[in-house]
Amino acid sequence: MNPNGKVVLITGASQGIGAALARELSKRGARLALTARSADELESVGGGQALTIPADLLEPDAPRRIVSRTLEHYGCIDILVNNAGIGLYRTTWTAGDADVRRMFELNLFAAIEMARQAVPGMLERRRGVIVNISSMAGQIPLPWFTLYSATKHGLCAFSDGLRMELRGDGVHVMTVCPGYVKTGFQDHVLGGRPPERIRRAKAFAVTPEECARAILRGIERNARTVVTPGYGRLLNGLWHLAPGLLEGWLSAMARELRSAAQRKGPE
Repeated sequence: MNPNGKVVLITGASQGIGAALARELSKRGARLALTARSADELESVGGGQALTIPADLLEPDAPRRIVSRTLEHYGCIDILVNNAGIGLYRTTWTAGDADVRRMFELNLFAAIEMARQAVPGMLERRRGVIVNISSMAGQIPLPWFTLYSATKHGLCAFSDGLRMELRGDGVHVMTVCPGYVKTGFQDHVLGGRPPERIRRAKAFAVTPEECARAILRGIERNARTVVTPGYGRLLNGLWHLAPGLLEGWLSAMARELRSAAQRKGPE
């Protein structure tokens, strides 16, 4: 879909990938509806040209209100980008109950509900794109990020199933699986820290702008899945061809992280 003149609703649009995507889409002539919790940051991203909807997606009625406000303002939604998400660097058995539920609610259930609210209007017009921002962790489980990986695996499965549900109805669903992107994501997690070698892997990272341009190319060519940066495709191939090898390497990194945490003691 060509984004020029299209109405695009983006969640988690105040920072990182969401903000970069909003700016790239604005250059392409899209009409934007941006939502996140911070009104000031949304206004900065929107530059006075976008509809901004401050909201917390964890509030039960928030997805319905966000979609309704966008429809009220623009009359339709052509592209929905489910970008909002949060991480948790804790082992499965030490993660707090409230943090686990908050992460699943935001990363998975909020995205599902946003799609449930937006799809009926797209079906009526027989036109639309749902873009779900998952993660490389949605394709390859990361043992220092197990519960986060579970939310992103769920989002990948939801995207694939929804695409098949909507096949032939004019509505396309695309999954985006970024690897390391240079954002403040690691600074805003619910708890814990990634392995040090992951924190140092900036040479393999992409900028939010590069990620946003990859997403735009995917939207324009109706891609099923966008993986960025390119090394993610190699790792995904290795996961399927030699899972034991990659699993051993990832497990060793997870053990290093646990050992470091034990030496450091409780946060």
